[in-house]
Amino acid sequence: MSIGEMLAATVPMVRTLNLEYLETTPERAVLSLPDQGEFHNHIGGPHAGAMFTLAESASGAVVLAAFGDQLSRAVPLAVSAEIAYRKVALGPVTATATLGRPIADVVAELDAGGRPEFPVAVAITREDGAVTGEMTVVWTLRPNS
Repeated sequence: MSIGEMLAATVPMVRTLNLEYLETTPERAVLSLPDQGEFHNHIGGPHAGAMFTLAESASGAVVLAAFGDQLSRAVPLAVSAEIAYRKVALGPVTATATLGRPIADVVAELDAGGRPEFPVAVAITREDGAVTGEMTVVWTLRPNS
C-alpha cells in the first residue's frame, strides 16, 4: 500500500477533500486539491481551511516517507504550523512539501535519546504556477517509551 493509499484509508479529511497524492518520496511530497464547489470560499476558490489541510497533509506524507521506518519506536507529531496566503487561489491547487533537515541528522538525534524537531516547507500553487500560499510545519518524532 502506498503512503497516499494508507493516508486516504486512515485520515478522514484526506477522503473528505478528495486529496490526490501525485508524488511521495523521503525528500518531497506533492498533493493536489481538485476544484470542488462544496469547498469554495466567498470568491469562488478553495477555502483557506481546505488549503491548510492540503499543505499539512503534504507535510505529513513526506514525514511518513522519510521516517516510516522509525514508527516502531517513535510517532511523528506536528508541533506547529504557520501559513501565509500570498495570492488568490482559483481552480485546483497543488502543495509541494520539502523536508527541511537531513534524515540522517533527525534519526541520529532520535538514536541519542532526543526528541528531534524538523521543519517541512510547503508551497501551494495554482495551475499557472503562481504560489498562492506557503506553509511551514514543524514536526517531531516522539519516542514511544
